[in-house]
Amino acid sequence: AVAKGNRGEWQALISHVPQSIYLADRSIEENIAFGVVPEVVQETKVVSAAQLAQIEETINSLKNKYKALVGERGVQLSGGQRQRVGIARALYKDSDLIIFDEATSALDNQTEQEIMKQIGQMDKNQTLFFIAHRLTTLKQCDTIIRINKDFTIDEVRYQDLVN
Repeated sequence: AVAKGNRGEWQALISHVPQSIYLADRSIEENIAFGVVPEVVQETKVVSAAQLAQIEETINSLKNKYKALVGERGVQLSGGQRQRVGIARALYKDSDLIIFDEATSALDNQTEQEIMKQIGQMDKNQTLFFIAHRLTTLKQCDTIIRINKDFTIDEVRYQDLVN
């Protein structure tokens, strides 16, 4: 159990990338560095997170690049682009634990594979937790836990799932 006084510190160590990303009606940069005071946003870190999330090319094609507004709830972006901004947000935060909850479900297979390849090369001191139905999302995972219909759990290998 987490002591009440330590809850905020504990929560600060975790990032969550949900399937449906909330984007504020602000710039792409502000959405990646979400919750960070604009004066202290690290632009190089924003760009690095965008590169890892495979969204930099899209951003650079926009008229105002990182300063481009995403519109209310990210209406100016596709579902896959919103997911990649959400992934970049978690990577920018650089948490000890990142939970990817169906975070790549709106991406095509090639983009997902590129993101997973980049994520696989990240700091090994971070714990990455993937909730996924698409098996290819799990390919690089060290440990895979399958939750069965009867709520029992099994530790399985990727190859066993593919077969």
